[in-house]
Amino acid sequence: AGATKAGRDMLALIILGLLAGAFIALGAIFMTVVVTGAGDLPWGVGRLLAGLVFSLGLILVIVGGAELFTGDSLMIVACASRRITLAALLRAWSLVYIGNIIGAIGTAALVFLSGQHGFNDGAVGKTALSIASSKASLETIPLFFLAVLCNVLVCLAVWMSFGARSITDKIVVIVPPIAAFVAAGFEHSIANLYFLPYALAIKAWAGADFWTAIGQDAVAYAGLTISSAMHNIVVATVGNLVGGSLMVGAVYWFVYLRRRD
Repeated sequence: AGATKAGRDMLALIILGLLAGAFIALGAIFMTVVVTGAGDLPWGVGRLLAGLVFSLGLILVIVGGAELFTGDSLMIVACASRRITLAALLRAWSLVYIGNIIGAIGTAALVFLSGQHGFNDGAVGKTALSIASSKASLETIPLFFLAVLCNVLVCLAVWMSFGARSITDKIVVIVPPIAAFVAAGFEHSIANLYFLPYALAIKAWAGADFWTAIGQDAVAYAGLTISSAMHNIVVATVGNLVGGSLMVGAVYWFVYLRRRD
């Protein structure tokens, strides 16, 4: 599978990456709406619910067919097995990541222009701002390890999907790991490429009616800036790559595929 991915032409990889970025964003949209007003639930139950609905994103990626940077960390197996070169691996990762950026941020722009942040008297937008603010406030070291742990679970979901024999099987093996990483508060770089730009757009361009409806103003989210968003995305990307490629892909390659005398 890694060799097949690396062999795709540039435009195909970017478009499939764009789809994956949009699919993950759709899961994030679903999560934002569902957790809005769910504050009466016990904290853990609310997190579990968020994770269950967010798993829509990876289901669309795997079943619908798309290229997700975090899942493609497993291409390290093909590289270690000398099925593809390091240059081909880096090319595929770069093109897919570019596509993911376009898809996630493009979806954030469409959702903002739709005015969804004003739904339920601005409660949806307030939830989006709260999610993004908590992500933007994370320090480098905790953020890195939250991202490592996140992609361990994402890549385990992708790894198990290779053993699925039907669409139902794929969905069944995808949902628990994805629900677990969201419930645990781990950090996914591609999801954050939706959450953070969307919240920044709300902060910058939401009308006065929105701020009146939620009883706040943009000053309440002073820590949510372009620089803090970039910090989150860069550190989360590195952590995701380490977690998926080294702690899942490289481990399984070592157990099953390394050359032996």
